[in-house]
Amino acid sequence: VHFALDATWHAGRVTLGYFQTGVAVERKADSTPLTIADREAERTLREWTARYWPDHGIVGEEFGASKGSSPYTWVFDPIDGTKAFVAGVPLYANLVALLDGDRAVLGVIHFPALGETVWAARGRGCYWNERRARVSAVSALGDAALMTSGLDLFGAKQAAWDRLVSSTYIQRTWGDAYGYALVATGRAEIMIDPVMELWDAAPMQVILEEAGGMLTDWQGVATIHHRETVATNGALHADVLAKIRGDDVK
Repeated sequence: VHFALDATWHAGRVTLGYFQTGVAVERKADSTPLTIADREAERTLREWTARYWPDHGIVGEEFGASKGSSPYTWVFDPIDGTKAFVAGVPLYANLVALLDGDRAVLGVIHFPALGETVWAARGRGCYWNERRARVSAVSALGDAALMTSGLDLFGAKQAAWDRLVSSTYIQRTWGDAYGYALVATGRAEIMIDPVMELWDAAPMQVILEEAGGMLTDWQGVATIHHRETVATNGALHADVLAKIRGDDVK
C-alpha cells in the first residue's frame, strides 16, 4: 500500500508541473487528448515499479503491456480525465491498481490538484485521505445522485441513461474517476459509464467494495474487464440494473 500511495503521489506531482500551463495537446487515433504530462507520469510509475517490483507485470494506457514473471500486474492510468486536465479543471486523477491474476487487490485514485486520495486494499477497508470511507445509506432512487463521464458517450445506449435520469434526484457529469470516488465516499450514489478501458476501471472495484458499495458491468457481473461499468452504494444496485435493462418499460 505504501508503495502504491507514494508512487501515485509522485506521478501526481509530475502532472501538477504541467497543470494550468497551456501544455500542448496531441490527439490519439480515437481523438482523445494526450499530453507530455500523461507520458511523464506513466514513466514515473513504471520506473518506480521496475525499481521495487521488477518481476511484476505492467499495463499502462500510454505505453502498453509488459508481462512479468509473477502473477501480479500493475495497471496505470497516468491521467484519468485528460480533457479536464487540459481545460485546467482539477477533477483529473492518477489511477493505480494491483491485480492478482484478473482481480484487483489494491486500488488508488489520487486527485493531485485537489489534494485528495481515495484508496483501498482487499480486507483493509477504503480510505479517503486519512479517514475511513463509506458509501451513503440512501435506499431510494428518487433520493440518489447520479454521475457519468460524458453524455455524448451513450449513443445507442442513451435510453438507459434517460431512464436513470427520470428516476433520480440529481444528475451531474462529475465523472471519470471523480464520480467513482464520490460514490465510494458517500457523496453520490450512482456512477455509470458506457465506455471503459481496463486502466479506467482497475482501481474501482476494490475501492467500491471495501467502501461497502458495488461495481459491476451492466449485466451485474462484478468485473473490471468490461466496457460498461456501473458503481453504486450497493443498496441501489439492483434498482439501477433494472433501469438499465428497462424492466419497467412496457
